[in-house]
Amino acid sequence: MTERHPQERETRYPVQVELAVAWGEMDALGHVNNVVYFRYFESARIAYFSRLGASFSPAGPIVASASCDFLAPLAYPDTLRVGVGVTRVGTTSFTMRYELTSRARGLVAARGRTVCVWYDYALGAKARLPDPLRVRLDELEDSA
Repeated sequence: MTERHPQERETRYPVQVELAVAWGEMDALGHVNNVVYFRYFESARIAYFSRLGASFSPAGPIVASASCDFLAPLAYPDTLRVGVGVTRVGTTSFTMRYELTSRARGLVAARGRTVCVWYDYALGAKARLPDPLRVRLDELEDSA
C-alpha cells in the first residue's frame, strides 16, 4: 500500500451516483438550499462505502470536516451526477472529494471535500485505518 499522506492524488471519481432534485429541497429564494449539497455528498459517500464492501463494526468512518465550493445554483427539476473519490489516505483518516454536475444546466454546480476519521465507537477514540481497508481503498481508486 502506498502512503499518500501528505500529498493528495489527482481527483478521480470511481463512484458516481445520480440523484433527482426534489421540490422540497429548494428554499424561499427558489434554489436548492446550501445544506442540501452536503446531503448529496453524503449519498455519494455512502455509495462509495457500499462499493468498498467494508465492515464498519466496531469501528468506522466519522466525518471530521466538510466543505463545499458552490459554483452554480440548482433548482427543481434537475438530475445530478455526484462523483466521489479518495484523494489522500493517512494513518487514521482519509480525504474524499466530490463533484456535483447538473444535467439540466450542463455544468459543475459544486465541488466538496470531507475528511473522514476512522473511529472506534467502543473505545470512543480515533483508530488506525485497518490494512484491508487501505488495500480496498487503493483497489477502488485504481479502478477509476
